[in-house]
This record gives sequence, C-alpha cells and structure tokens, in this order.
Amino acid sequence: MTDAPATPPRAPETAVAPRLIATDLDGTLLHDDKTVSDRTIAALAAAEQAGIEVFFVTGRPARWMGVVSDHVHGHGLAICANGAAVVDLHRGGRIVEVSPLERTVALAVVDALRSAAPGTSFAVERTGGIHYEPQYPPLLLDPAAAVAPAEKLLADDFVSTLCPEADEPEATRGPDGLSEAAHGPGAQSDARHSPDGPTDPTDPAGPAFPDQPVIKLLAHHPELDPDAFLQLARTAAGDLASFTRSSPTALLEISGPGVSKAGTLARCCAERGISPDEVVAFGDMPNDIEMLSWAGTSYAMANAHPDVLAATTGRTASNNDDGVAAVIEQILHDGGTRGDRSH
Repeated sequence: MTDAPATPPRAPETAVAPRLIATDLDGTLLHDDKTVSDRTIAALAAAEQAGIEVFFVTGRPARWMGVVSDHVHGHGLAICANGAAVVDLHRGGRIVEVSPLERTVALAVVDALRSAAPGTSFAVERTGGIHYEPQYPPLLLDPAAAVAPAEKLLADDFVSTLCPEADEPEATRGPDGLSEAAHGPGAQSDARHSPDGPTDPTDPAGPAFPDQPVIKLLAHHPELDPDAFLQLARTAAGDLASFTRSSPTALLEISGPGVSKAGTLARCCAERGISPDEVVAFGDMPNDIEMLSWAGTSYAMANAHPDVLAATTGRTASNNDDGVAAVIEQILHDGGTRGDRSH
C-alpha cells in the first residue's frame, strides 16, 4: 500500500527565469462561476508573448475544456483527468495521449471500496464520455451517460453496447441493466459538449481512441468526510491505483498506478527541455499536491486546502481575486525571475 502516487524528484529551488506556467483550473484559474476574468486572459497572453509556455493541468475531462480552449496559444496542449490524458485544444479538445486505468484494476478497486466503505457509488470516465451507477449523484453536465452497475460499465464489451441504433427513452433499462441515455439521436454530439460549449464532435481525423479506454474511476460516498474517505481508500486499495480528490464532497478520483498531474507534466516538460526549477505551478486541492511539490516554485491559492498550503513555496490571492494573474504580472514585471512573492 502507498499513501500517494509516486512523483518525479523535485529539483532544488533557484531564482531562475521561468519557462513554463502550470495551472489548475477549478478553484485556481477560474472564478467560482467557472469563467476566466479579463485580467487573467490578459496575463496568460502576456506570459506566452514573453516566451513562457502555459499548460492547463486539471482534473477536468477533455470535453469540459471549452472555457479555456481559446487561451492556450503556441503548443495548444492541456493535461486533463489528473494526468491521464493529454488534450489538443487546437483540435477541439481531441485526446492525443492516454495513460489508462486498466479495466481489471478498476474492478478490483470497486470491490475493495465496496467492502471498505459500504454505500460507495461509482462513475467510469472513458475517453468517449462518462457513465455511472444509478446511485451516483446526477451529472447534469453529462446528459449522454449510460447508467448501470460498475461491473457492467467496466465489462470488456461495454463500448460495443453503446450502439447508435438504440433509441430508448432515457429512463428505459435494457436486459443488460444499461440505461441507454447515450443511445438516442444526437447522443454522441451531446457527450462531446462541455459546460461552456461544444468542443468538436466531428474531428476530421476521427476518434483517436475508438476503444474508449478508462482514464478515471470516480467513487462517491454520501456520508464520509472527504479527507477521511481518501485516506480509507488509499489504505484499502492504494497498492492498486492512484487516489486523489478535488471536490468539496466525498468524491475520489482514481487513476492508473503512478498517474498524476506531476508525472504527465514532468514528461511534457522533459520533451521541451524544461527543468522542474523552470516551472511555476498553481493549485488549490489535494490533486494538485504532487505537481506543486515537483515544480521549482509553487503557489497555493488563498482558498486552498490546508494540505496544499503546507506543500507550496508561496501564496497568492484567491481564485475569485485573480491570484494566478497577480503572480504572472509580477513575474513579467520583474523580467522573468522569481523571488518569494506571497500575495
């Protein structure tokens, strides 16, 4: 059993010019109403104009990236699903790289959590959309999901059951236990929409992952304390997968072993010849801790979880007060070098 996923080694901090900004979205870059302020948009553009790359590193799925898709220039890439997917925002949120959670491992995690925390319900995030159990909290932003027991959603033939010919009402259950909300006309295009607008349901290159691998398992408990649920899950199944959380509720996000924001960001940086010490990172919740610990300089938002505040080298204003923009503005004002800037 491990308490947290393995992370790349952290380089010693030095006052060097940053080459890359890595920022979480919800609770960090975005305001609570899920918008990006004009000030933040200007700061991101100014950073990239100054030669500093910007990476959005989020727990969000690719289809929920519409809110920021216009604000990554140059490379156009973002890291989604807590490091399990690399997404090309210049191609409508198309997933170009996946670190999957093996189906058999996900089933073992489901069994372990059902035993350790009775009442847990599950959702399965695949490259093509999310599907969830009947007891799982309703997902108003994902109307095209199929509803069934986790064992059905993780079956090796699950994707083939989502046939385009089916046209049942949303509440109808088939003989296999699936509620085929995803089967009706237009379901596939609905599934590709983010809460902020469509990504691109008709990529001319076709689906990158037609077999729809699992990229994240989500586990919700209606009563447990969120941090206690996380610790319980890591104790029960931490040797099987990586566990984290970003919600204020008892909702866990489960990825393949060793998959984290930090690991995927480290790989993207290595491909560009960027060292950890040249990275400035921002975050607010436990799913950001590995990334914040890896980066040479890290900032916790004023609204951050206590564990995040303890893991970072700096502090900045809250997400609603444009804390990320404030630090970027200071970096650019100082000509690119970083000091100790607590806001």
